[in-house]
Amino acid sequence: MDDELAGLLAAGERAAFHGRPASGVAGLRQAVELAQSADRTVEATAAVWMLGVCLGASGRYGGALTVLEPLAGFAAVESERATFVSLAASTIASLQRQLGRHAVGRTYDEAALHAAQDSAEARFDAELGLAADAVGLGESEVAAAQVEQAAQLNEDRHDWWRQRVRLDWVRAEVALLLDEPARALQHATAAVAKAETAGAPRHVAKGLLFVGVAHIELGDDAEAAVHLRRSASLAESLGAIPLVWPARAVLGTLLVGAAAGESARCLAAARAAVRAIAGDLPAELAAEWVARPEVADLLTG
Repeated sequence: MDDELAGLLAAGERAAFHGRPASGVAGLRQAVELAQSADRTVEATAAVWMLGVCLGASGRYGGALTVLEPLAGFAAVESERATFVSLAASTIASLQRQLGRHAVGRTYDEAALHAAQDSAEARFDAELGLAADAVGLGESEVAAAQVEQAAQLNEDRHDWWRQRVRLDWVRAEVALLLDEPARALQHATAAVAKAETAGAPRHVAKGLLFVGVAHIELGDDAEAAVHLRRSASLAESLGAIPLVWPARAVLGTLLVGAAAGESARCLAAARAAVRAIAGDLPAELAAEWVARPEVADLLTG
């Protein structure tokens, strides 16, 4: 059983961070059941967290929240499980941000920070999440301070590829919020390079999205289009719907006057992606999602 469980967890981790997220769902569900039946609470908690990651990364937000919410009860847990309980709360916060609910995300990130105990990995995700929440809420000074606080936990951890990539993403977001696109481009480019080195294509796709947006802000639409096309194509190949819709939407809008046919195809793909996300959400959240201004504009445009 130990070898089977270890194999399922390893395969799930590869799917979550190095492959097609949806391909990890079935195996991680099996890992959860196997670990729970053997009373292996740490492995069960880790499997639930990674299952939530895989579901969320493939656009199944409703399924991810259903899986993660029971884990993120925020009650005190033994230290061996604290990392994964905290990471589950941070993942919920990320999903809430992607739905445009940054204040709700902040609540979960604060809870994640409380649940992290002495886990540096979990504290990092919570601290960085709080920075991203502040970006979404337009709190530039809070975001800038919070992201550097998270960075302090990352200074000597050269093995933390995922954390280093995500740190560059949020630094790019903060720079864009501060109207510093050149600095945003620098951080986004660094994120892409680190993700490529780690063999993490989904993270590459998100980094390329930031690169494209930074080029738009710098007035270089042609270069932006190159990176947005690559981001969208890579995201589509991975089934990473949460990245497909913004990459295709931004690219489609960018090309409206220059390449009408490609623009229309991009916008249609973006609409299909946001509808797919809505289709997995509970009715109330789905209604809130499609009413989000940029989503509503996309669907009615």
